[in-house]
Amino acid sequence: MGDKTFLCAMAAYDEQTQRRIEEMRARLVQAGLVGRQTPDLPHHITLGIFQPSEREEADAAVDAALRQTRAFSVTFNHVGVFDGGQVLFLAPDTNRELLALKEHFGSSRGWTPHTTLLIDEPERVCQALPLALDGFEPFEGRVSEVLWYQFRPREKLRQEVLPER
Repeated sequence: MGDKTFLCAMAAYDEQTQRRIEEMRARLVQAGLVGRQTPDLPHHITLGIFQPSEREEADAAVDAALRQTRAFSVTFNHVGVFDGGQVLFLAPDTNRELLALKEHFGSSRGWTPHTTLLIDEPERVCQALPLALDGFEPFEGRVSEVLWYQFRPREKLRQEVLPER
């Protein structure tokens, strides 16, 4: 996205899931693999990116998602790499609830739901992969919030807890 301002909708996790993912990130940081990903954001899945000129449409999408979505579980069982080897990520299986939430913010065609663990040079990502996999076993997490941010400059616009079923 370069240096341009943009808006971003994200699905965030409950505290237990946040802690579990942060344990994986901490192993990377302890090994000196800090990366270029945006610091100090909750772990999340990006649902959609919008231009500032699309703010009204995007706000309506957030409202609709909040009206129609309840907190739901996801199973994390993938660790992967993409973007030319520059992104290490943790990914959940795609389920009906996750796809329905994503569809509020644009098509899910070609979308890979994931939580970024590290953005860095491919050599550094290759170093990080065994650390991310160390002791990794599939686990269940919970999507419990929708976040709405503006970036460049970064500003949290909304943070909404999804109701339980």
